[in-house]
Amino acid sequence: MFDIVQARLRSLLSGGRLLRFGTVGLVGTTIDFAVLITLVERWELPLELAKIIAVETAIVVMFVLNERWTFAQWGDDGLRSVLERLATSNTVRLGGLTVATVVLSILVRVFGVPYLLANAVGIACGFVVNFLAESYFTWSVHE
Repeated sequence: MFDIVQARLRSLLSGGRLLRFGTVGLVGTTIDFAVLITLVERWELPLELAKIIAVETAIVVMFVLNERWTFAQWGDDGLRSVLERLATSNTVRLGGLTVATVVLSILVRVFGVPYLLANAVGIACGFVVNFLAESYFTWSVHE
């Protein structure tokens, strides 16, 4: 059992995948912040609604980058396969979105943390959920 877990962890961390995923995450974080700031400051949308729109925008961009760079050797080509991975990615990233949004909301509403700092903390928490879920469910790197 320990050997299986160890092999899967090696697979997840091999070939610079975590570094590439993190780099893509930085791009997504930049997009998330830009959209969030615009929607909250300029359009005055409610914080949680703005967060959901911001993160969905970032998810689509990150999917494309991960598909072409981070996990390029995983998954079949073809429009149907790519669309299935996009749907899976969106579904599994709901976990990361949930974590990021709950952390953001709690830090702002309960602890009075400025929303941009709270957003960064939420994104960091969601990163772990996203990396594991994307690796396992979307691109099946464990197989």
